Amino acid sequence: MPNPQPEHEAIARQVVAENHYLTLATADADGTPWATPVFFAARDVTTFVWVSAPGTRHSRNLAVRPVVAITIFDSHVPIGGAEAVYVRAHAEAVPDDEVEASVALLNERLPERQHLTADDFEPAGPLRAYRAEAVELSILVRGGSAGSDSPTDTRAIVPFA
Repeated sequence: MPNPQPEHEAIARQVVAENHYLTLATADADGTPWATPVFFAARDVTTFVWVSAPGTRHSRNLAVRPVVAITIFDSHVPIGGAEAVYVRAHAEAVPDDEVEASVALLNERLPERQHLTADDFEPAGPLRAYRAEAVELSILVRGGSAGSDSPTDTRAIVPFA
């Protein structure tokens, strides 16, 4: 794996800021994997929030196995031009006293006509807010790039406090 470079954190921040969906990988109690795209907002490069119905497969999986993997990338760039962020994280339902702040963060990224309100959330509504806190963060380093000694794509760990 390449050594962390000063620009790696900047790349991670840019990828997180410029993309609206992440791929959330969960597993059920038996370890059966499940991956799903979710619209998200980030408090910073290590904390991600989204909303889902508690009955969805990924939400049920989180209730029994909170370890998740996340990938954020722009699928619109030409082949060979993608930047990606990989996250190993611990996920959970947002505590009731923090839901309002999480919803405000999500609403900053949503068109006004789609803003979430208290009525959208349990117990009155169908949704629940969730968050993932990074345990490990890395980026894609393209093979042959300036930051890589490898001809093939690799990952570089992005240190964070």
